[in-house]
Amino acid sequence: MAVTQIGVFFEYLLITIAAIFVIVNPLTTAFIFVSLIPHAGEKRRRATAKRAVIVSTGIFFTFALLGGVIFQLFGITLEAFRIAGGIILFGIAMGMIRKGQDESEQDGEEEDSDQPSGKKGQDVSIIPLAIPFISGPGSIATVMILTSEAPSIWHLGIVFLAILITTITCYYAMVYSRFLVKYMGETGKEIATKLFGLILSVIAVQFVINGIHDVYRGLPARTAEVTPIDPADEYGTGTNQATEPEEG
Repeated sequence: MAVTQIGVFFEYLLITIAAIFVIVNPLTTAFIFVSLIPHAGEKRRRATAKRAVIVSTGIFFTFALLGGVIFQLFGITLEAFRIAGGIILFGIAMGMIRKGQDESEQDGEEEDSDQPSGKKGQDVSIIPLAIPFISGPGSIATVMILTSEAPSIWHLGIVFLAILITTITCYYAMVYSRFLVKYMGETGKEIATKLFGLILSVIAVQFVINGIHDVYRGLPARTAEVTPIDPADEYGTGTNQATEPEEG
């Protein structure tokens, strides 16, 4: 029994890591990191990557812990958030499949051109690395959905573990981003981006399906309170009228 539970938790961990990992996409973050500070020294590279990971992890944990409070405060239902989150993720996935990361690279080149003007590395680590490349709207929505769907405290802990694994992966991807660019090149980056987009689109569709299914499943409970009408009474000829006692 214990072995079975471990297997279930491990499977849940893999699914959770896949959901967060795909939307965060550490490889994309690594390529953006290279374009932002291409001539930085090893010390600055590690400091910038560390700061970006700490900030993004804090954002993830905050939204994961306060997700339920946000639902209650704004009157948001879990089903609505699942569907909306799935739509957001699907839009991001379609952008990854169609365009790759061309727009992100352009943003990175603009940021890099500002470096000689005295822009500090701390600004680069927070914006745009931590926000929005690591902890963007899609990834935050994913974390909130996964947290709200966690059936137990152990599953909730697995979600936080998946967040840590993903952000730590982002750190090492940024630190060793030069090697990734050297061996993968533009073609490898394009293939990886489209593959991540495909996986993300499937996860997004599943989010929407789960939300619609929960809405549909809740409909009978709402309609059960309505008194059913006897088919024979549809035209006023049923047994209910026939058995009513007549008053003299």
